[in-house]
Amino acid sequence: MTYLFTSEAVSNGHPDKICDQISDAIVDLCLSDNPDAHTAIEVLATTNRVIVAGETLGADGVSADMIESALRKVIKNIGYEQSGFDWRKVEVTNLLHRQSANIAEGIQDFGAGDQGIMFGYAKREFGFETEFMPLAAFLANKLLMDLSNAKIDGLLPDAKSQITIEYNDAGHAVAVKKIVLSTQHRDDLPLEKVREIVRDFIIKNIPHELKPERAEMLINPAGKFVIGGPDGDAGLTGRKIVVDTYGGAAPHGGGAFSGKDPSKVDRSAAYMLRWLAKNIVAADLADECLLQVSYAIGKAEPLSLFIDCKGTEKTDKSRIYDFISKNIDLTPKGIIKTLQLKRPIYLPTAAYGHFGRKWDNEGHFCWEKTNLVEDLQQCK
Repeated sequence: MTYLFTSEAVSNGHPDKICDQISDAIVDLCLSDNPDAHTAIEVLATTNRVIVAGETLGADGVSADMIESALRKVIKNIGYEQSGFDWRKVEVTNLLHRQSANIAEGIQDFGAGDQGIMFGYAKREFGFETEFMPLAAFLANKLLMDLSNAKIDGLLPDAKSQITIEYNDAGHAVAVKKIVLSTQHRDDLPLEKVREIVRDFIIKNIPHELKPERAEMLINPAGKFVIGGPDGDAGLTGRKIVVDTYGGAAPHGGGAFSGKDPSKVDRSAAYMLRWLAKNIVAADLADECLLQVSYAIGKAEPLSLFIDCKGTEKTDKSRIYDFISKNIDLTPKGIIKTLQLKRPIYLPTAAYGHFGRKWDNEGHFCWEKTNLVEDLQQCK
């Protein structure tokens, strides 16, 4: 029996993603000043207004002027020079304050910065190179990233996509069935021209094996989309947590990533579990792997670890548990050390997904490395 699965994504010009990127630009500023800095940055954006709130500790060399400059640079790089949201004209309100002394004391010995559960996931999509990501989520993000990079005249930064994949009874993707894409555009670009441009772009950028030309395409289905970005809909940090992770193909613990330094296990443990899950699948121990871990605030050791390979495991799961317990340090300190997370590497994560991306030698997306595969072979 065939089935359908859908994931969505948003562009770097989406109001919530603007806020995520500003939050992480400030995190990078703080970590550049002091690798041991703590941050919890929240941003709100609306018509020509950006409000920054939250807390920091240990980044005394980061001034309000530096924060405002970084904020405006993010907005400029996205491409916002619209009457309702312009990087040169936005009014900035900075409400950042010092981190709570109680929280600071609770994590001074590398205890978890909060309680909670975190997940990591990886999946082999047979016939497609997706960096071990679910195909719908991978394509939804890639399509918007490619569209943004193409810089098509008349199209503006705010955009959303949604892709529905058909799977056969063996669980293999066979076709794209439906594609929804809404993009902001200039008022002088007719809607039918927008639809023509975007349709042609989709067909060129979705793998031909998935027959994109046969898919039902809903392009700007609500009609004109001229007023966009924070002028059309206010944005907030941390509202796109499913878009940030696995597109609904795997659970999410509920904690957002952007704005948080790596002492916050909402972020760092999710990165660690993604690294483990991806390496488990890359080592061919399973075709799919879901990991869950839990923590208590102020306590370093995780409370639990759960592994589910959805019946695709090719070895006894007890071997994987045993390997992780003996070789992998899942304390906040151990995670930070293993992945070297105290670097200013977070701004690029804040748009187009934190997972399924290409890592580089500067440390960006280091949790995407498959450098544990050889060690994991002992689990076979």
